[in-house]
Amino acid sequence: MSQHETIDYLEFSAPDLVETKRFFEQVFNWEFVDYGPDYTSFSCGDLNGGFFRAEHVSQSDTGGALVVFYSDDLPATQAKIERAGGVIVKPTFEFPGGRRFHFTEPSGNEFAVWTESGAP
Repeated sequence: MSQHETIDYLEFSAPDLVETKRFFEQVFNWEFVDYGPDYTSFSCGDLNGGFFRAEHVSQSDTGGALVVFYSDDLPATQAKIERAGGVIVKPTFEFPGGRRFHFTEPSGNEFAVWTESGAP
């Protein structure tokens, strides 16, 4: 399969790289490689990206892109996120075809998790 003109890498800003790394390692099993004190790259399945140290974060209400994870068990994933220090910023809501909630990780970047209708 060609990778021509597909998304290859995502970068996010994060004021606290240590806590952001800890969160994603704990909740989603991401692997990280540090490139100095101000940049870390991650691998999560077929997707790669990085976090760079900066004070600004991505929030959907200010126009930031929203990255959405999939879960087979929405309540279990939400519990993992909260145990790891994530904050639910939009409680679970229904939409055609499924349900989702939004959360921020310890640096403040917003993400979401969804599941299909009928899943836990």
